[in-house]
Amino acid sequence: MRIIHPEPLTAEAFALFGEVLEATGDFRLINAGLCRRHHDRARLDFGTGRAGISVFDAEPRALPYDFDLIERHPEGTQAFLPMTQSPFLVIVALNPEAIPRAFVTNGAQGINLARGTWHGVLTPLHAPGLFAVVDRIGDGANLEEHRFAEPWRVTA
Repeated sequence: MRIIHPEPLTAEAFALFGEVLEATGDFRLINAGLCRRHHDRARLDFGTGRAGISVFDAEPRALPYDFDLIERHPEGTQAFLPMTQSPFLVIVALNPEAIPRAFVTNGAQGINLARGTWHGVLTPLHAPGLFAVVDRIGDGANLEEHRFAEPWRVTA
């Protein structure tokens, strides 16, 4: 079994794959000074179609976690915004031949996968696995999958 170890999710480490969505850094006050707006955190990019918001309810997993499937969406970005404050696992790869990377969120982070980024399936580490997902809605194929001949294992 091929082994990878997860790393903490940071904007710098994740930059090749998309953006980390979190309430850090610069902000402006709105709502009579009672709310910090961390503005324009993700580049939404849809070739054709439109942006839509869906709610995903994924089964939680645990480490070690084995996987043999990655996928990508060539026609648009895909943002995952957890609806609970629990960490989740993010698996990404530059291409199907590259060694995948695994990240663990801190429980208060979401991600926006860049258009065409190879990634694992939604992998919450705690129940409930509720996420708001912003992605492309439209006609045409927007999913490519790759199965590894030998699975990968993410260990703690």
